Amino acid sequence: MSKSENVSDNKILSASDLSRVIEMAWEDRTPFAAIEHSYRLNETAVIKLMRQELKSSSFRLWRQRVSGRVTKHQAKRSFVVGRAYCKTHYKSQ
Repeated sequence: MSKSENVSDNKILSASDLSRVIEMAWEDRTPFAAIEHSYRLNETAVIKLMRQELKSSSFRLWRQRVSGRVTKHQAKRSFVVGRAYCKTHYKSQ
């Protein structure tokens, strides 16, 4: 069983989806709710996935970064952010 198949609750992600979830998790302004909406992975599942996929030092850096980030949690945001689409943002497959 590969790492991408061992996410949580039997959710299977392709290699490109796995890469995108990790990328979204590292982005400062992408809330966990957006990841959940796109990939059905809640914050706890994203944390588990990041723990599985990243080196332990990278995971610790990511957790430190995310824990203090208001923008990663929509409930803590004090501003309204609309959804936008940038054609260069998403990688082609």
